[in-house]
Amino acid sequence: MAKKKKGTLKSTYNRARKKKSVGGASRWIAPLRRLFYGACFVVVIVAGVLYAYQTLSAYWAEHKDLIGKSFLPEAKEGKRVLSSPAKKEGKRADAKPDTSVGMPGSSGAEDGFPAGAELPVCLRPVTEQVIRHEGYTVSYNSDYRVANWVAYQLTGQEAKSKRAERSNKFVRDPQVRGASAENGDYTRTGYDRGHLAPAGDMKWSTKAMRESFYLSNITPQKPGLNRGIWKDLEEQCRLWAMDSGAVLVATGPVLSGELKRLGKNRVAIPKRFYKVLCMRWNGRYEAVGFLFDNRDYDDTPLPSLMIPVDSVERVTQIDFFPSLPDEVEAPMEAVVHAEAWSF
Repeated sequence: MAKKKKGTLKSTYNRARKKKSVGGASRWIAPLRRLFYGACFVVVIVAGVLYAYQTLSAYWAEHKDLIGKSFLPEAKEGKRVLSSPAKKEGKRADAKPDTSVGMPGSSGAEDGFPAGAELPVCLRPVTEQVIRHEGYTVSYNSDYRVANWVAYQLTGQEAKSKRAERSNKFVRDPQVRGASAENGDYTRTGYDRGHLAPAGDMKWSTKAMRESFYLSNITPQKPGLNRGIWKDLEEQCRLWAMDSGAVLVATGPVLSGELKRLGKNRVAIPKRFYKVLCMRWNGRYEAVGFLFDNRDYDDTPLPSLMIPVDSVERVTQIDFFPSLPDEVEAPMEAVVHAEAWSF
């Protein structure tokens, strides 16, 4: 009979004991793991629901005044719209901005201007989506990822206001359909995020201030222009608004032909910018225009750059202040009365 090896029974007992211990732990680990994964899944779902609720609540709070409304339905994304045929022998086309009612960011008759008098009309086919924010109206061009024009009325009281602090948060315009610039497109490009409707004109409203940082209101500008003579003109506009009671402003880039692009969204870099103004002075309408190259103007004085609005219209192919009667608009835009625009 063969002899049993020493330690055989003991070794077998230890292996069985160890296996039993490991097996018992495994029976506990599997349910705990499933419970942990289930808890993580629930947390993710709850967080997602809360985020969606907060996002929708914020959107509703900001845009509830626009829900159910439709503005300028003829300007649809992806279609080139001829806003108005060119003028013929001083006669205006039938198509004009709706001036029957007031609107956010527009003037009213009580200020000495017809309602919507600040809104321009493009005289050539352009891609545009007209969006009305609280402080300004923008004609957005998704082909170039910048505005065709931005227009608004600035009253003396608004120019004096210090109610809202500067936002400094550049974001995509939530109402823009189609291609848009993003904040990162400007990063390390050497170009400023140049305002068309300046934040300094929107201090009368927290919402207007926030919306002034929508990228539909921003264009690539050389720092020398944006921080120099462009800023000087913005400050001067506020002074004119305070002196006259209100000023109409229409401004934007000159968009034509092939332009250089920046960023992954290929935002057009304008070569030139314009700004036209209208106010009432000594009982009559006065207008003035400015054209700037996208460069530093050093110490060039602003008065030396004043030109008739007609000159800006020829360059931009945009009809400014079209809701004014022709007998008022034509002489007003043909000449600059320097004495009306004090510096």
